Amino acid sequence: MSDYQLSRRTFLVGTGLAAAALAGCGGSSGGGGGGTPKAGSSSGPAPTETFAAPASKLSGSLKILMWSHFVPRHDVWFDKFAKDWGKKVGVNVTVDHINTADIPARIASEIQAGSGHDLIQHISAIPQYEPSVIDLANLNQEAAKRFGKLTDICTKSSYNPHTKKYYAYAPGWVPDPGDYRKSLWSTVSMANGPTTWDELLQGGTEIKKKKNVQMGIGMSQEIDSNMAGRAIMWSFGGAVQDANANVTLNSPETVAAVEYMTKLYKQTMTPEVFSWTAASNNQGLVAGQLSYILNSISAYRSAQQQNPQVAEDVLFVKALKGPKDAIAASHVMYNWIVPKFSKSADNAQEFLLHYTANFPSATYYSELYDFPGYDNLVPQLDGWLSNDPFGSRPADKLTVLKDSISWTTNLGHPGYANTAVGEVNATYIIPNMYAQAARGEKSAQQAVADADKQVKAVFDKWRTKGLIG
Repeated sequence: MSDYQLSRRTFLVGTGLAAAALAGCGGSSGGGGGGTPKAGSSSGPAPTETFAAPASKLSGSLKILMWSHFVPRHDVWFDKFAKDWGKKVGVNVTVDHINTADIPARIASEIQAGSGHDLIQHISAIPQYEPSVIDLANLNQEAAKRFGKLTDICTKSSYNPHTKKYYAYAPGWVPDPGDYRKSLWSTVSMANGPTTWDELLQGGTEIKKKKNVQMGIGMSQEIDSNMAGRAIMWSFGGAVQDANANVTLNSPETVAAVEYMTKLYKQTMTPEVFSWTAASNNQGLVAGQLSYILNSISAYRSAQQQNPQVAEDVLFVKALKGPKDAIAASHVMYNWIVPKFSKSADNAQEFLLHYTANFPSATYYSELYDFPGYDNLVPQLDGWLSNDPFGSRPADKLTVLKDSISWTTNLGHPGYANTAVGEVNATYIIPNMYAQAARGEKSAQQAVADADKQVKAVFDKWRTKGLIG
């Protein structure tokens, strides 16, 4: 299938659309006035949505597959938003939502079958599917003309500099702060939460002894464990690869990170972290059973609905400082892909431009979970974080996220996400490495050495196929 081509008329219409979106949304906070809204409800007006007709007539269908968002309000908005667009342009749009953990297997099965959905969204970079998806270079270039420069973590999560192919479109991402219970951390003289990994170990150990409340950082085969393991490794100075896609996992820095995680597990956690799903730390925090987790604000949003007392006690901290750095992994990095078998690539990419132009709505209806990959696309975000329209108490609780782009990095750091890194992520080599040491099955040195061999085999396979340098 040839690349989707965008005409000059499309560009001019889209430029006007983007400008209208920014003007219609204004620069105000969008926050509510006096009084406190019910937790999880909105006290501010929703953004104004805009529409511009495509340059050429569209027809046929558009089948979308995506995750079931952790903030349910988003999916209610998105499904109607997508179908309304379809009605306006003459395209029959269907949207299917499934558990995020099931998305990779579903992608693989549809690619193997050569049929399925035209547009697929995953919440992590999936460069391992590069050979089976169309190059979205033209879409990315057009989006840059309309919306400005894409942030580096999104570019590094959707573009392969070796093949010069955009295997995905990444218009949004999600910060990953530490979520902590103020009442518990106040008992160990850390009311403002930990700022370093050492403080996390010290405070978490004392809280477990005093209050019998554990911490919740997984070492399981799920996305949160992948994310947490990389954040710790990077902060200790380790990495799966260097900037040139050379495997660097087996290093003293990575060993130190694994030794640290082993201590953290033995002193602050229980064996359930080895079998967690992506929802486990959310559920534990909401139930009041965890003192600290690494997560997006979705866990907090759930607590607002289900346990307001716990929600008021939850605060957030930036990436914790390790011996070498203070870096968090992006909790969610949206990757939209169009499989080569799709017969509706034009429809898919026209829809993505419309979706991106209305990203203020995506941010709003995700209750500030989804952040834009284009810096100026949601001018209300700063105001919303200062005065949360969804009932935070205090209202400025989310201000810690304002500079989150400065302490967040991408899968594949310090290089780009690539097919090898994508497979390493999808096969959970990193959380397995931590778990083997924490359970006492291997020494930290052996766990790292064995993981390094696995990673090198993956890199060698993809290097032979010419997909990494």
